[in-house]
Amino acid sequence: MSRLKSFLNQLFASPDSPTASSDEALLARYREGDGAAFEILYARHRQGLYRFLLGLSGKPELTDEVFQETWLSLIRSASQPQGRATFRTWLFQIARNRLIDHWRKHGAQQPLHDSYDEQVHAVSDESTDPAELLNLSRDSLRLENALQTLPADQREVFLLRAHGDLDLAQIASLTETPLETVKSRLRYAQQKLRRLLAEEVLT
Repeated sequence: MSRLKSFLNQLFASPDSPTASSDEALLARYREGDGAAFEILYARHRQGLYRFLLGLSGKPELTDEVFQETWLSLIRSASQPQGRATFRTWLFQIARNRLIDHWRKHGAQQPLHDSYDEQVHAVSDESTDPAELLNLSRDSLRLENALQTLPADQREVFLLRAHGDLDLAQIASLTETPLETVKSRLRYAQQKLRRLLAEEVLT
């Protein structure tokens, strides 16, 4: 019902209505003092952003802290997405930077900087949409446990695709990683999650 309501709201929304506006237009309106525009942006992206941070950090308390810092950074900043970056890419970049800052501040190992050999095994072209993999497990705790077994850089790419709804080129730009490496990491992540979730079904 909520999806139907959302669809109808979008269908009948006026082009000038804030709910029909792009993220970038809403951000511009917020910068001009339109508080309602920020509320719409927050509602659109809060869930995906939170799930991305939780999946990457694996720690609810840290996730809450970085999540709040991300939105505060946006509120306090007067900047806009640069170049070809979308608002969503820019928002997830802020969140990623805040998480890395936290790791540095507390002297924690930065898993995103860990290296591993991505060329040791041949990678199958078989692919599954990340959203489909998320739906394979009805138990969110098991899914989170499966995600935490992935190397952090593979997990990050998967989460940006699944919860950030970013395409591979956007992920490559955000993480400053070659596109082919991003593709490889996503395929590895999908293969491992397929195997782990399939094992859950059989046990």
